Amino acid sequence: MNRLMTLIGAALLAVSAQATAETRIGVVDLRQALFSSNDAQAFSEKLQKDFSGDETKVREAQEAARELKDRLEKDGAMMNESERNQLAAQFQEKVQEFNFLKQRLDATVNQRKQQFLEGARPEVDAAVKELLEENDLDLILPSEAVVYVKPEMNLTAQLLEKLNQ
Repeated sequence: MNRLMTLIGAALLAVSAQATAETRIGVVDLRQALFSSNDAQAFSEKLQKDFSGDETKVREAQEAARELKDRLEKDGAMMNESERNQLAAQFQEKVQEFNFLKQRLDATVNQRKQQFLEGARPEVDAAVKELLEENDLDLILPSEAVVYVKPEMNLTAQLLEKLNQ
């Protein structure tokens, strides 16, 4: 009985090995391909141009807070209590302004990035489907799900090329 189970197990293993050998798999790094594409580069430049003023305001608020903190640390011991409290209040106000501006900027930038990703999704899906058909593959996996891939199975460069067409 034990010998029969061993033979059945070996037969199943042989059949599954043959099925695996016939499956053609490719791997792509979707993030790398998408963010290296011409559209993404143009989007990034536009984003920087659109938000350069907001970034400047954030940096100015951060620098003002840093200056107030340095002044408080340097001169705080020589100030009377009301001056020290007033300076500390100004510092806290600048920190809050910085945090508000930074959070607002980050949220807006993230929202725009998400819109870009959603808009690019159909194009990426179509390019991946073309890769699947052109390379006669059964499956394309994201590189994040793969531990190792042979260079010839990595289709990221081909995907980038399709996205740039």
